[in-house]
Amino acid sequence: MVQIPGGSFLMGSDRHYREERPTRRISVEGFRIDRHPVTNAEFRAFVEATGYLSTSERQPDPRLYPDADPELLAPGSLVFVKPDRPVGLRDFRQWWAYVLGASWRRPLGPDSSLEGLDDHPVVHVSYEDAAAYAAWAGKSLPTEAEWEFAARGGLDGAVYPWGDEFMPDGRMMANTWQGQFPWQNSLEDGYERTSPVGAYPPNGYGLHDVVGNVWEWTTTAFGAPPGVAQAKSCCVPGRADDPSVRHVVKGGSHLCAPNYCLRYRPAARQGQTLDTATSHIGFRCVIRG
Repeated sequence: MVQIPGGSFLMGSDRHYREERPTRRISVEGFRIDRHPVTNAEFRAFVEATGYLSTSERQPDPRLYPDADPELLAPGSLVFVKPDRPVGLRDFRQWWAYVLGASWRRPLGPDSSLEGLDDHPVVHVSYEDAAAYAAWAGKSLPTEAEWEFAARGGLDGAVYPWGDEFMPDGRMMANTWQGQFPWQNSLEDGYERTSPVGAYPPNGYGLHDVVGNVWEWTTTAFGAPPGVAQAKSCCVPGRADDPSVRHVVKGGSHLCAPNYCLRYRPAARQGQTLDTATSHIGFRCVIRG
């Protein structure tokens, strides 16, 4: 873990999406935070020690999903499926599919595995799954303010964790989508989906993958500041628009692209329903005090 000093910073952004506004000065106490998102190997150690069964591996309760297709009321998770042609960007069902048998163990479905992915971020973890791991490890999930303060790496007000230029000197600094989302990915960064943690340079605090790769859970309930209209999530599908059942996820993911979801920035935020797990959401932990 990395020690983050306490201090104040400019949280949010007035230059991008409405849910990030207004920019305001926030103070946080010092804390420690994981150097990178929790990996498959680390989550496996937790499961082997506790016998934990993740949300995606459990039988859904039909009473909680009265409008669901009965055939989909079985263990599974949301997996990104790239279309083979351009599609409209208003309906995320064009590229998300509920795949039976998909879970953190089998991220693309029952015929997939974690072979070669031990050092990739664990995905298909709900908020409950992330919180359970954190408690087992003697840690906690971060608040949105703690996460953003750490992700900025000391660069107060910068667009990215490394500054204001996306590709300084032509160098890729994070695992994001290159090309026209969701059907065309030029793979300039070399990764179709997740990448190994630490594959890109750290920020000023020594943290890796604070933007891109996977979205990360926080303990902060999702809502808009007073006077700002509530925004819907662009690329983290959920089953409800009620902010009371959503928490903030931060950092964007490998699916974020300028033509659709320019959210690989510390200020970016989305709301995610607590019971939802997807192939591009993970987490990291903190220790306070």
